[in-house]
Amino acid sequence: MSDLPLHITSEVAPLRQVLVHIPGDEMALVSPENRDELLFDDILFAEEARQEHEVMTTLFRRLVGHDDAVLELSDLVLEAFETPEARTNYVEELIGLVPERNFEAYQSELADLDAAALHRFAFTGQAPFPVSAHPLPNLLFTRDLAAVVGDHVVLSTAARSARRPESALIRTVFNFHPRFEASRQRLIELPEEVSFEGGDLLVVSDKVVLIGQSERTSLGGAVQVARELLARTAIEHVMVVNLPKRRSCMHLDTVFTFADEATFVVFPPIIEGYTDNVYDLSSGDRDGEFTMRVHTSLHAALEEVMDREVTFIPCGDDPISQQREQWTDGANLFAIRPGLVVGYTRNRETYAKMKEHGFRIVDAESFLKYHGDGDLPQNDKIAIRLEGNELSRGRGGPRCMTMPLVRA
Repeated sequence: MSDLPLHITSEVAPLRQVLVHIPGDEMALVSPENRDELLFDDILFAEEARQEHEVMTTLFRRLVGHDDAVLELSDLVLEAFETPEARTNYVEELIGLVPERNFEAYQSELADLDAAALHRFAFTGQAPFPVSAHPLPNLLFTRDLAAVVGDHVVLSTAARSARRPESALIRTVFNFHPRFEASRQRLIELPEEVSFEGGDLLVVSDKVVLIGQSERTSLGGAVQVARELLARTAIEHVMVVNLPKRRSCMHLDTVFTFADEATFVVFPPIIEGYTDNVYDLSSGDRDGEFTMRVHTSLHAALEEVMDREVTFIPCGDDPISQQREQWTDGANLFAIRPGLVVGYTRNRETYAKMKEHGFRIVDAESFLKYHGDGDLPQNDKIAIRLEGNELSRGRGGPRCMTMPLVRA
């Protein structure tokens, strides 16, 4: 199949292509001693995590119905690194993003590595000379590397030092892999003094996006993304949601995701527990300026800009169950098409609330038994339960582990 043009104007339009990363050797390098520095609360068993991840990607391939439905980040990086210019650029990007690691002392040695050796260094931090680098286990969460809006790509500037090397990798892929050649004039790169991660951006429609101002996306980052989208794309409203700056809700999509066009699964203490924290930015009368309105709530803001009623489904029935379910990504669902979503099996209270709203709950393995390639149920509201006992230890759900590139 020829390369599909990037296109995302909805969180729930039928999926055509998605970027993922299967947990690799880098995940096995997370230890009790380095897990905090690598931003992990727990240690994942890599083989089990890979098996769980493979079920998820099998779902995507089966339901989308073509081999090119799932792209693997590791493959794209290796293919990009076949070009010497890409390897040199990656090393330069890395030096600039993490100056505290003093990679410039080995700049020529790193740039002289062949594609496979540089790939291994980039993912695991291991090299044939004594350069000190961390592995990148957070690459599992490809959502944070970038966000496609329309036919543009907003590239991340990670907030934490442990994740900044990931930004060098995704920039190299989009700037040098031949698959993305047609999109190079539509890359949005942000100043390094601000932070932005893709888990904080949700595409409501071809005219509206949400951006979380969170622990990982700074106010400057949110404003800069808004400015670029309003100036360069068809987006007319960027609604910035001010979130508590704590790890438990590090991105907007950890407390709020789409189930269909007007149904959302939410963590109520944050999404419904705060007021006057939604700032609607739109283009002003002069170039480079925008106007701002404050909405009383996200619910009210969405109903106004979408011009329809919306439904919030809580991830649990009471405050304790909601906290427990949000801890294991109850509100972090990924939509394959409107009303067909994937989440973790362990979030039983979330599924109970979804069932009350008309969703049929099925296990991933059972679903795969009854549906062939491209056999996508068109009308049923279905929540697919993905076994994620290991993956959930990483504190990211199916939306965190997916970066959609094309939706129909």
